[in-house]
Amino acid sequence: MAHHEEHTGPLTHEQLKFREHTERAANFIKIDLFRSAREEFKAALQYRPGDELCLKGIVEMNANIARDRKTVLVVVPLVIILIVVIVLL
Repeated sequence: MAHHEEHTGPLTHEQLKFREHTERAANFIKIDLFRSAREEFKAALQYRPGDELCLKGIVEMNANIARDRKTVLVVVPLVIILIVVIVLL
């Protein structure tokens, strides 16, 4: 998700901050920290408003977060039931 642009001169402050946030988002995605990645994409938008890749990244992170939430809502009750069954046996 990080942007790789060719620059012939030194980067501006905005370019450096944008790159920092998008690289951090990419690193968070690698370790499944989707909420943190989403926040980094939002922060990057402060330096490049309307950036399509950041906006797409936010949508993807929201989908990942929703998917994980559904997984937890299914797994946790099953674990509780399993623990109760084990305790009762």
